[in-house]
Order: sequence, then structure tokens, then C-alpha cells
Amino acid sequence: MSEVFCDLAKGKCKPCEGGVPPLTPAEIDKLLPELKDWQVVDGKLRRDLKFPDHYVTMTFVNAIAWVSHQQGHHPDLTVGYNTCRVEYITHAINGLSESDFICAAKIDALFEL
Repeated sequence: MSEVFCDLAKGKCKPCEGGVPPLTPAEIDKLLPELKDWQVVDGKLRRDLKFPDHYVTMTFVNAIAWVSHQQGHHPDLTVGYNTCRVEYITHAINGLSESDFICAAKIDALFEL
């Protein structure tokens, strides 16, 4: 089993119903290096993943669904034959929250298994 990249992957998402500010650019800049191959694009945390075939892609998408359900925090997914784009944003605050980074770290850990 692969080593977890950072403490974020051990975190638990906190429900967000709004009323809290999104992360500042400085906070984002501090958290982003803890993730592997993620970037902020159009205000969303994004990673593009490539797989050997459709079966492996769909297996990974199902694993993301399980993590999302467990965390109560769900990404937007764009799925192709052997690709998956994962994007996180906390819609209730129209910006990024720590939960987005926690879930991204959990996806990193899954991808490395």
C-alpha cells in the first residue's frame, strides 16, 4: 500500500452550508503543494488523470464515488474512455475550502494504490 502524501489525506471534510469565507489565495498557495498534480483553474481545484483503459477508468470513478459519499463532499467529474477530470469547489461558498483539499488528497492516495 502506498504512503499517504500529506496530513490532508487523513482529514475529514466538514459540512459547509455557507456563511464562511472561501480560502484566500495565500491559504490556497500553502495547501496546493501538498497535493500531486492539482492546479487551480477558474476557481476550481482540478486534476486530470489518465488510465490504461475504460475498465480501470470506471473502477477509479467508482472509488471516487465511494470516497465522496464517505466524506459528504462531491467533485464534478468529466469521464472519457481512459481519462477522468476531477474538479472540486465548495458550491455553498462559491470558492475553495479545506474540504476540497482534503478530498483531493484522498484522491491522490487512491490513484497511487
